Amino acid sequence: MHKNRLEAFSDGVLAIIITIMVLEIKVPHGATLDTLSPLLPVFFSYVLSFVYVGIYWNNHHHMLHAARKVSGGVLWANLHLLFWLSLLPFASGWMGENHFAPMPVALYGVVLLMAGFAYWLLTRAIIRTDGPDSVLAKAVGKDRKGTASVVLYLMAIPVTFVNEWLAEAIYVGVALMWLIPDRRIEKTIAEA
Repeated sequence: MHKNRLEAFSDGVLAIIITIMVLEIKVPHGATLDTLSPLLPVFFSYVLSFVYVGIYWNNHHHMLHAARKVSGGVLWANLHLLFWLSLLPFASGWMGENHFAPMPVALYGVVLLMAGFAYWLLTRAIIRTDGPDSVLAKAVGKDRKGTASVVLYLMAIPVTFVNEWLAEAIYVGVALMWLIPDRRIEKTIAEA
């Protein structure tokens, strides 16, 4: 199967996710800067989630560029990833509306953890479809960066109940780790 429909569908879903997230920021009643200050937690939550969706979109694009074809397993793995990413608007909104209280921050971490795991499954499904000598298999290698992300999420979730700001710092740290697109795939495609 060709990958064009998968790419188009995924791009559309990710665009809708970003749109839904921005709709969580309610317009204040009032025309002074003071009316904006209660929205700051929601805005910061939105910014972090926007960055995460952008990171997933960017790396998803690179991963599908490296893929030669898709299978039924790849389609389902991709839907699994989109499911977890579609929960980001809810988790982000709950976290921002409750000023980064421990339970919403922990749920946000669970969504990030599951999205990271789903991305790993999608990577494995594409490698299984394209073969162990595929461009993606060579580019990803042992995927230390992906493994480190999942481990950091696993650490951050329980840390939330001790210090939610430390957990948030971990989430921001993982985002910063992925902010630059995965050059392994670009490099491997250029060498192929």
